[in-house]
Amino acid sequence: MVLKEEPGDWVSESRKTNRLLFSELDVLLRALDRFFTSENLTASSEDLTTRNFYDELVTIRDTILRVLGILEVVIPENRKNVYWFQKFAEAKFLSPARRDAVRESLYRQDTPEKGLYLLYDSFINLKGVISDLIRTGAISYMSFMNIGHMMDKEIRENRYFNPFTRDPNPEFDHIGNDQIREIIKEIPDKDLRKCVSVIYVYLFRLLRFLAFVDIDTQRSVSLNSSLVILILLRSEIAMFQAFLDKSLKKQMEPDLEMLLKAVSYQFTMENRRVFLQELKDIHRKKASPHFRGRIENSHGILKNLTEYSIVQLTQYFRPEAAGETIFVSFVTKLQQSIRLREDIVVLHRFLGLLEQKETNVREWGRVFESLRSYMLYFESFTFRLLRHDDYEEFAHFFNEMNGLKRDAAGGSGFRKVMERVRHFKIYVETTLRHIENRSELNGKELDLKRVEDLMGQYIS
Repeated sequence: MVLKEEPGDWVSESRKTNRLLFSELDVLLRALDRFFTSENLTASSEDLTTRNFYDELVTIRDTILRVLGILEVVIPENRKNVYWFQKFAEAKFLSPARRDAVRESLYRQDTPEKGLYLLYDSFINLKGVISDLIRTGAISYMSFMNIGHMMDKEIRENRYFNPFTRDPNPEFDHIGNDQIREIIKEIPDKDLRKCVSVIYVYLFRLLRFLAFVDIDTQRSVSLNSSLVILILLRSEIAMFQAFLDKSLKKQMEPDLEMLLKAVSYQFTMENRRVFLQELKDIHRKKASPHFRGRIENSHGILKNLTEYSIVQLTQYFRPEAAGETIFVSFVTKLQQSIRLREDIVVLHRFLGLLEQKETNVREWGRVFESLRSYMLYFESFTFRLLRHDDYEEFAHFFNEMNGLKRDAAGGSGFRKVMERVRHFKIYVETTLRHIENRSELNGKELDLKRVEDLMGQYIS
């Protein structure tokens, strides 16, 4: 028995009905391939051959579960029933010759239906193998890479659903704004028009990938799928910067050249923040309550940067264009600086309260617990607004404070704790001075009521 095709092309109909799911499938397949590239791994520079890749393989298994979840939706129920009946018939009733004919028909991939079935079949098998490997608890580097080679082969040999066949993929990768499309059409120079168009496509593609990072979930499958997509972006950003570098070698207006150099530099800096700070050794911290926060921060950093880059480029050609008309949720540089200043002022006030209550153990402990609650907020919403150079100092201090016990005020090491608080308070004051010097804050007074209201939400 060979799968019979229904009248009409049900895959095309499914693509129209489930366009968003097929777009996510394209992203996840690309991400699974890139995840096994050693330079994309977020691990510290340790000997990979002695590392246990258990957590990385769990991430892959969960992403496969998400892929299978998508395939379960986009393949009609009656077609899935036929697939499972055929699997049963192959094992129980078909002769070897007939079984060979069934498999040969599937592997031929002469229709999109068969390409989709083959993808479904491959990922079900990969899930089984990986689940068994995970049960051993110890995954060597070679085993991890071998799984990667198997997955790479299945993805790239699929005629209809290999995400690298067309790169960028015109089905999903396009400029998602009418105003920007008009701007591109108005560029008189043909070569420059093509160059700018490709830059926009790259940027909107980054936003498409980021749209599938789920920052509202606590489910491990969604979090791990989101992590794989973020790691994919490391490769995608490198490709985008390579295109920018190539474009800058061509003759263009000095102001545009300066803008594109600035965009490339901003991506370099934020790339470091995400992959060398936020996501560094993330697989060794998955049990941490901050795991989801790091996913959310990374998403926020890259989304803000990408949207801001699109707005900057658009304003070069049309200065009156406003970010809010391009992105509904666009946050201006001024808004980011105002929020960062207010949040750091609150943090500074908490540190001052700790100094004031130093001799009162009970009161100090109460303020300290309020500070820790505020630090959770700060890590989730404000870390992404810090400069790259400030991040490490803030992260180190927060880790130290979160590692203290509740009775720290009465312990023998309390003196050192307070020394650390005072040193960090000085650092925070320096950071605030740098923020106050930002051009967008010139003439903007601190909203003391908002500061007090925010602090009041955490002080007990």
